[in-house]
Amino acid sequence: MQKAPPWQGQAASEAAQSAAAVKGIDYEKVAKKTLIRGEDMFAPRRICLLGALLGLLLLLLPGSEATHISGQFQTADFFQFLVKFGFNKADPQRRNAYGYIYGNVTSPDKYAAPLTLVVLDRSTFVEFYGNRSNRSREVACSGMFSRLQRIAYDSRCNPRAKRDFLRHVPCPRGELCGDEDAPSNVVPGSQFTYVINLEAEPRFWYLSLVACYQNQTTCQWHAHESLPRLSNQSSKLLNTLDYDIHLVNIHPNHSAAHPLTYQYSYDQQNLLEMYLIFLLVYIVLLPMQIYAVRRQKHPVTKLFTLSLLSEFVSLALITAHLIHYAANGVGEPRLQAAGDVLDILSRTSFMLILLLLAKGWAVTRQQISRTGWIILMSIWVPYCAFHVFLYIWDRTEVDVVSDIDEYQTWPGWIVLILRTSFMMWFLYELRNTMKYEHSTKKLDFLLHLGASSLVWFIYLPIVAIVALQVSPMWRYKLLQGITNSADCMAYCVMTGLLWPHRAGQYLLLAGTKYAGMDELDEFNEAPHIVRERERRRNSPPDDISIGTGSGGGRGMVLSTSIPNSLNGDLLEAEDLDAELLTDLNKNSHIVA
Repeated sequence: MQKAPPWQGQAASEAAQSAAAVKGIDYEKVAKKTLIRGEDMFAPRRICLLGALLGLLLLLLPGSEATHISGQFQTADFFQFLVKFGFNKADPQRRNAYGYIYGNVTSPDKYAAPLTLVVLDRSTFVEFYGNRSNRSREVACSGMFSRLQRIAYDSRCNPRAKRDFLRHVPCPRGELCGDEDAPSNVVPGSQFTYVINLEAEPRFWYLSLVACYQNQTTCQWHAHESLPRLSNQSSKLLNTLDYDIHLVNIHPNHSAAHPLTYQYSYDQQNLLEMYLIFLLVYIVLLPMQIYAVRRQKHPVTKLFTLSLLSEFVSLALITAHLIHYAANGVGEPRLQAAGDVLDILSRTSFMLILLLLAKGWAVTRQQISRTGWIILMSIWVPYCAFHVFLYIWDRTEVDVVSDIDEYQTWPGWIVLILRTSFMMWFLYELRNTMKYEHSTKKLDFLLHLGASSLVWFIYLPIVAIVALQVSPMWRYKLLQGITNSADCMAYCVMTGLLWPHRAGQYLLLAGTKYAGMDELDEFNEAPHIVRERERRRNSPPDDISIGTGSGGGRGMVLSTSIPNSLNGDLLEAEDLDAELLTDLNKNSHIVA
């Protein structure tokens, strides 16, 4: 780190040593003790440890929707939503560019009537999905398929329909499904294939399993549980389905030509490229900040480095998940969950840095009062907890069919309101700090900090509101792109502001080993105290008297009552201590 100019460092050094000698203080011990106390104030480390523990718990959350899904369906559950997937706009000139849903559905159990695999676009799925909750499953089946039985193709009940929505499952092992009437369209190795070729624009499709069957005589739909049970086979009726299904945006034979879009839903395409670009930026930015913090042992830079490191690890984990996802359609959902939690901790810790700097910590004052820390932590920690709660809510409670993002839920709105409140608090603290600051360099730093931080605080509420008008097919990419871009820009700006050769001009505890002595600075901590003492020192004398000269001549003699002195005599020991300590502290601020 660049040291203070020689004339400032020497003056501060001599004043510090003189005052320490008069007071009987071991100067080296005082300086060392202060630096240790400055690191003790680095309380957010403990909070980040708690966040890491919380992140381990979040690893148990369900992963993101995959394009390769496998599992079991129990008929007792009646309905199971499998996945939502966005398909590209179909190109009639390129059959290989269609969307494909293919796979296998089998069962080890015997069955008297099949279940139904349903693939629907949003316009037909909303009504189908809404009728599933009827208490009578027989009525539910009738309502769910009341419209579909008129528009969905069936070789017996509706042979003239053109919409291929339904498959009767399970399929015989090693054979095609019974209603797969176009074997040439079936992807090799699978029992059924849906070809999504009617898209005029990108659209979501929804895949689900339901325990309903169609009577081939009456063409009416019934619940599977209403089947008559044979006395000797009641325990062997169809109970479990095993499914293994792929959803892709191009024919599997051409997957190698489009490795970055083949497995991805349309609303998540190009995310991998975006995260790779940001990861490269942080690969350059993080070593620079590590170099800076090694040259500048300072609590602010240490906290910022921790926040930057969290963001880098978050991007690395999410990128690893996306790369694996592009390869197999599943990825590593636990890595993504851990990356999302670290991203939350990184943003909230960055917000804490901004609030501490706005309060003048390590800029105009070395310590924040115990009350100030308690108030700050009692507000910031619940905000972190609520942000994590929003993440959990979005992953577990938001209905995937609703096409809303996390900021359109009531926890999301509360987080945006809290973020706006933090912005107002930041501006209030920054105003108070600048009001009592007299250093031009520090004022310049605070102005740059305020301008850049205001943009960082306000962008998310604005983007969340704008996103309401954006199609769900583009909304997720828009939010991720703007959020990551704004965070990356904020980290770059903060790295520049805290770079050693600049930060040494306005950060306390940053220049030399003499800066920031705890015991001595207790006498004069804030800049406004320095200004007040200088004003008193430069004010007119308190008492002015007019006397007569000793030679009998007439003249005017000004006599002043000077504090801490008697008729020009030397200062007493205690008064000398106070004067030297005042000079020391003033020079310490000059060094800073």
